[in-house]
Amino acid sequence: MTTVLSVNLNAVAFLRNRRDLPWPSMTDLAVVALDAGAGGITVHPRPDERHTRRTDVYELKAVLADYPQAEFNVEGYPTDDFLALVEDVRPHQVTLVPDDPAQATSDHGWDLKDRGDEVEAIVGRLSRAGHRVALFIDADAEVPELAASTGAHRVELYTGPYAGCLEPAQRALELDKLVATADAANAVGLAVNAGHDLRVDTLRPLVARIPYLAEVSIGHGLTADCLTYGMAETVKRYLRACEG
Repeated sequence: MTTVLSVNLNAVAFLRNRRDLPWPSMTDLAVVALDAGAGGITVHPRPDERHTRRTDVYELKAVLADYPQAEFNVEGYPTDDFLALVEDVRPHQVTLVPDDPAQATSDHGWDLKDRGDEVEAIVGRLSRAGHRVALFIDADAEVPELAASTGAHRVELYTGPYAGCLEPAQRALELDKLVATADAANAVGLAVNAGHDLRVDTLRPLVARIPYLAEVSIGHGLTADCLTYGMAETVKRYLRACEG
């Protein structure tokens, strides 16, 4: 199968928000990414709107209406406001993360041993509304079975410890943990996504080791590469890496 590349535009929004100006434009860059072959767009609207704003979510939904082959993935902590937003926007996928609103970025997965019942109720609410739901999880082969018990459709592997590791031997160990977790998820019928700090050099071996990887959501590294290559060429480079 081909791993779908979903371009996370949070870093673009963060740069825009440094000034009271409408650029860089999330919608314009979404069009460039989709025209270059990206299979989807991801955003993570937080309560303080420090990057993606609620209005951005609606504007990007309108952009994606012209790309029926692409998917819209909205991720976030399931506050009442967030749940109301996704139920109104109706993205193709809702990715639930356990972030504290004050966190700079997602840096851990759900503790489903302690919060499984809470997450199950949220997953049930979203599933009944017709949403595909993914849960953000750490590289731990015991977690996918707990994720499956909530009724979630997918897991998203938190790849930060792997992709952000600069020491080759430790990076290899982190990759092994991701593969074991993915295999455990696949065994209980969950589709597998992945994301956080991935770049071309870490994406390619991840896809090679997890050939059934459904989707990768990539923002910071991809946006950084855009400064060198531009959005269109960067997307093409990441798409080649998605081939393993």
